[in-house]
Amino acid sequence: MSRATFPAAARLHRPTEFAAALAGRRIARGAFFVVTAHLRQAIDSEPTAEPCARLGLIIAKRFAHHASTRNALKRVVREAFRSKRLELPAHDFVVRLNKRITAMSLTELKKTARLEADAHFLRALRS
Repeated sequence: MSRATFPAAARLHRPTEFAAALAGRRIARGAFFVVTAHLRQAIDSEPTAEPCARLGLIIAKRFAHHASTRNALKRVVREAFRSKRLELPAHDFVVRLNKRITAMSLTELKKTARLEADAHFLRALRS
């Protein structure tokens, strides 16, 4: 069994990749996040490479004012994705923060965000 890592090939990098993934269908919506997914096409330059699930994050400053809050949310979502990446279908996933973060401790925020992110990726497995 291969290790659940988070290599550069499992990330969205370019604005065109984000735009294509955001044009896909919304697969989950929760208290903090909206997750959209788009089927990943085979890359012509790498015909032998297996398409894998990729992740993009949009954590806006207008919803999470403090950099520490934004960074904590990104770390939590990346870790949830990393743990399920090998099981997920070959889609490009974009996780977008869609509601303002209320005042709470970072520990409480991380726990709540992790539960929601895990639920969203489990839903992505079923769809």
